[in-house]
Amino acid sequence: MLEVFRDYINSKTSITDAAFEVIKSLCIVKKLRKKQYLLQEGDTWKYHAFICKGCLRAYRIDDKGVEHTTKFAIENHWTGDRAALLSGEPASYNIDAIEDSVLLLITNENFITICKEVPAFNEMINTILNKSFVANENRIHAAISYSAEENYQNFLRNSPDIANRVPQHMIASYLGISPETLSRIRNQAAKRQS
Repeated sequence: MLEVFRDYINSKTSITDAAFEVIKSLCIVKKLRKKQYLLQEGDTWKYHAFICKGCLRAYRIDDKGVEHTTKFAIENHWTGDRAALLSGEPASYNIDAIEDSVLLLITNENFITICKEVPAFNEMINTILNKSFVANENRIHAAISYSAEENYQNFLRNSPDIANRVPQHMIASYLGISPETLSRIRNQAAKRQS
C-alpha cells in the first residue's frame, strides 16, 4: 500500500527515495472492514489519513438521530476530522468504511516532521488544502443556491467515481434531501433521457 502513496505523491510532486523513506517510516497501515469505524464522535483524533483502497464517509448525527453526511473519500483522498486534529477537542464526526478499505495513518506530530524534512511534500499539502478550501466554498454556494436536482446533477458531474460506489440514501444525506426526493429526481431524469 505504501507504493500507492508513493505513486500519489509522485503524481503531484517529485521527491527523492531518501525523502520517501522518511515518509514511509512514519506511516501506519490501517485496514477497515465494510461498516467499521475509523473514528467515532467524541473520540480523540490525532491522524492524517490517506486512503489507499476503499471508500469512507464522514457524517454527524443530529439530536433526532438523523445522519448528515459531509464527505465521501475514496482512493487517493485524505480524510479525518480536521477541527478535532487541530484543536485537540473530541471529534464531532463519525467516519466509517463503505467498502473494505486500507489507509495510511500519520500522527499529526509525524506529519509536521515530514512537512519540515520534505519541503516538496509540504508544498503538495498546501496545494491540496487550498483546493479543498475552494471546493468547500463551492459546495456551500451550491447548497444555498441550487435546487435539489441541480445539486444532484452537480454531484454526478463532480464525483462520478463516488456516485456509483455509494448507496443512494447516503448520497441523499450528503445532498441534504430525503431518499424519497432523490428517488423522484432520479426517476424524472431517467424519464427525460428515454
